[in-house]
Amino acid sequence: MMIHGFRSSHQDFTFGAWTLTASKTHIMKSADVEKLADEMHIPALPEMMFGDNVLRIQHSSGFGIEFNAKDALKCVNKYQGMLKVACAEEWQESRSEPEHSKETVKPYDWTYTTDYKGTLLGDSSTFKVVPTTDRIDTEKLKAREQIMFFDEVLLFEDELHDHGVSSLSVKIRVMPSSFFLLLRFFLRVDGVMIRMNDTRLYHEGDKNFMLREYTSRESKIASLKHVPAALYTEPNEISQYLPVTQAIYEKLEFPEMADCKPLASSDNKTKMQPRPT
Repeated sequence: MMIHGFRSSHQDFTFGAWTLTASKTHIMKSADVEKLADEMHIPALPEMMFGDNVLRIQHSSGFGIEFNAKDALKCVNKYQGMLKVACAEEWQESRSEPEHSKETVKPYDWTYTTDYKGTLLGDSSTFKVVPTTDRIDTEKLKAREQIMFFDEVLLFEDELHDHGVSSLSVKIRVMPSSFFLLLRFFLRVDGVMIRMNDTRLYHEGDKNFMLREYTSRESKIASLKHVPAALYTEPNEISQYLPVTQAIYEKLEFPEMADCKPLASSDNKTKMQPRPT
């Protein structure tokens, strides 16, 4: 279970021509959640819905990418329950309002599985997304480099009627010459399966592109008997035991008009801000 910080916060951090924004506020009110569910044609939204939380990376010329719960939920299968388990009926019944008890609860993916990879920003111009053979240099990321800015934003979480957890969160860290972002959807249905969809975004300050890698991992609990059960609740630990079922590698190329100057130490305009505790 995550530690939920309900204290509102808004942080901006400048990295060259980029503004990185992490905005966190309170959980959505039930009336707003119900209205949004109707608009999205989903019978119920996650128990803890942070509809106004966002992590945004925006260039001074306007284009960029952001991560928010509403767009992530648009990628959920609205019409069919993708996972048939014993608790599904019980869970859906618990979510149907008493006044609607005569209506049939429409089948939908009650696990809120999403393959969301971010929302591209920009009116006149935006990133050009192209397949690539380039890969994020994970060894470089392991180097002990100064972290100039870090934040984590929870977008939604649901305990699946006490049968597990479904959550989506995004975190970013900024080093002197680059930044790295991880968007993670984590699903655990107790006794049944674990699924993890990760989107990694990496940018080096002197490049005119970002690398985006999406991986989906999944395993039935029955196939994880050799793994200590304590790790089932630790996404960072369990991921290595989950086989990759899908991988997408992309390059997010900047529009031609974007000014991309190397982040030289002499003219680095990055504002130093304390790392949040």
